[in-house]
Amino acid sequence: MNETDMILELLRREKRSGINPDEDLDIFIKALAPGEQKTSLYAEYIMKILGLDTCADTLVGDEMLKGISGGQKKRLTAGELLVGTSRVLLMDEISTGWIHFTSVLEGTTVVSLLQPDPETYELFDDIILLYEGQIVYQGPGEGALDFFTYMGFRCPERKNAADFLQKVTSLKDQRQYWYPGCFYRYVLVEKFVEGFKSYRLGHKLIRELATPFQKHYNHSAVLSTSSYGAKKTELLKICFSWQKLLMKRNSSLYVFKYTQLLLVTLIIVTVFFRKTMHHNTVEDGGVYLGALYFSIVMNLFNGFMEVPMLIQKLPVLYKHRDLRFYPCWVYTLPSWILSIPSSLVESAIWVGVTYYLNRMTEWPNEFTSITCYVLFLQLRIDLSLSGFDFMQIPKAMSIYLFRVMASLGRNLVVANTFVSFAMLVVMALGGFILSRDSIPKWWIWGYWVSPLMYAKNAASMNEFLGHSWDKKVGNGTLPLGVMLLKARSLFSESYWYWIGAGALLGYMILFNILLMLFLTYLNPLGVRQAVIFKDKHQHNNQEEEQENTSVELGEYLQHSFSYNGKEVKKKGMVLPFQRLSMAFSNICYYVDVPTQGVMMDKLQLLHNVTGAFRPGILTALVGVSGAGKTTLMDVLSGRKTGGSITGSIYIDDYPKKQEIFARISGYCEQDDNHSPCLTVHESLLFSAWLRLSSHVDQRTQRKFVDEVMELMEFTSLSGALVGMPGVDELSTEQRKRLTIAVELV
Repeated sequence: MNETDMILELLRREKRSGINPDEDLDIFIKALAPGEQKTSLYAEYIMKILGLDTCADTLVGDEMLKGISGGQKKRLTAGELLVGTSRVLLMDEISTGWIHFTSVLEGTTVVSLLQPDPETYELFDDIILLYEGQIVYQGPGEGALDFFTYMGFRCPERKNAADFLQKVTSLKDQRQYWYPGCFYRYVLVEKFVEGFKSYRLGHKLIRELATPFQKHYNHSAVLSTSSYGAKKTELLKICFSWQKLLMKRNSSLYVFKYTQLLLVTLIIVTVFFRKTMHHNTVEDGGVYLGALYFSIVMNLFNGFMEVPMLIQKLPVLYKHRDLRFYPCWVYTLPSWILSIPSSLVESAIWVGVTYYLNRMTEWPNEFTSITCYVLFLQLRIDLSLSGFDFMQIPKAMSIYLFRVMASLGRNLVVANTFVSFAMLVVMALGGFILSRDSIPKWWIWGYWVSPLMYAKNAASMNEFLGHSWDKKVGNGTLPLGVMLLKARSLFSESYWYWIGAGALLGYMILFNILLMLFLTYLNPLGVRQAVIFKDKHQHNNQEEEQENTSVELGEYLQHSFSYNGKEVKKKGMVLPFQRLSMAFSNICYYVDVPTQGVMMDKLQLLHNVTGAFRPGILTALVGVSGAGKTTLMDVLSGRKTGGSITGSIYIDDYPKKQEIFARISGYCEQDDNHSPCLTVHESLLFSAWLRLSSHVDQRTQRKFVDEVMELMEFTSLSGALVGMPGVDELSTEQRKRLTIAVELV
């Protein structure tokens, strides 16, 4: 055993025994381990600082596959960029590890913050405050409060700076921070911008920006001269390994496809059984022609699952493309080549079962054999893999056809529409449903561009020009096979077999090229549209109509959280909430974990959790990523459909019944799922109609919805479409507030 094998064996034994070695030593040993276990020292270090080392061997997972937690997925997104050569990190959401990246690796970090806690706010060196697309303040965090004091606003003593900065520009909350004893009038964002320019930090910033940068300070290697991090050949090898790994992980999918194909072949051999197949008349030939057409169509439809599979991969592919991980052809070429073995297996299953049991032309004949038949079906398969997915004529061609449709549609609904139209044209004009002579001349172009036509003609050549059909019937001068081909307006020249095979091969290449072009130049569907807020001047006019009020210091201290210069009035909701308490005792949650073969083992995720939630008490459920926060919430809300749950849950001292609890509870999950074609107001109104009691009239329902919209600061966004997440309309923060509002109504 050499040194490398000893290191690998040491790592395996430590993992089996549950030994946690010294972190620095562990990183060093893993950096030296080559082969499949090889990970670079830098990647190991990034996983350590992001807290991902504990789940390094865990699948990421999705809606159907349990994987890492939501917080770990966010840190994985950051880690995916940090392990490269990126030194400028733009984060739309805060994540663990960015502090180490900035301080230790001297990276440039810009983080978008939403309602940060005071400790997080104090970690930042500089603050940029945005409102309505304009910079209100830019500079050190400790200087922000001084600037707003300069503008006439003061942060209360018990108010943290982060909350103050977010609310001081808001129309709804700005008044409470105005200087006591001064007349208040809403300050527009333009006034803040002008005030910052006249403030000392603004003056300093303008002077710094006006100073030209001296280019001789640049390092010679500061700019990258290549579009990608590695050579194209190296990227190709990596993508080959990546897609081979994905194929291994999705092995159950291929087993399902082979099983499905085997079942279909058993159906076809019982419908077109050898004992009932004859070679005596033109009608007998029609039965064989139907069997060939059925074989082609089945191979065509077998590639339909490529559409949802590719659409599911598109977000990752677009991210890798935009971040210059690799060019798109580096993805399409390995996917093409790696799909060939699977296509060969499917062809072998189909031909091995159907060729002799359906009594096809036996080998040898003039120019074809079973080898040609297998090759022909394989060409069809390979063409389907290229993505054009109009018809899985050869198994491969149909796969490529469907991939092209998926890359062109970029959305499951749109792609299915393209596929349906393509299949309609391909099958109707393929020469079987309508013969070539029966197709109208204005649609004849569809016959010549249909891959189904070339596949059917080639398969017909292979069958009906064989020796089984080389017989004359009655007084005819032509062989039976040729008579059948002419009767169905099919080509009878033997070279059409090779024309068909060449056309399918050409379609396969064309579809792969189209797939590469679509992935390279098309962007995800959806156009980011601006959300127009209500005119602020309208609110200014309303403010002017109100009485200018002087606020005394005593009143300010007494009502610093919300005042308008008069006595603060508590306003109740039109439909007050029912006060309920929730108690739970000894909650345990187990999931099944496969160990060896079909043996299952129980993994306990929650261990005798006991607690209570009371009305008017705001409870925070905290813990590191993977601690079980979401799991506990899912169990208490009744959202867990798998595994086993033990323990007791009570609502106001009554045992919890899920069908009743679902009516009186709301659950805001990590994912924000809403109808994209509804506006914010329509989403809340629709939820209120479905969930409020029928005794509540529509006028009260609408008033209640308006109150919730005002509470969640959605009044100015009432007419905005929800849209798709990350594509258009509402931002991530607005979608989260909408999720809360939907549950509140």
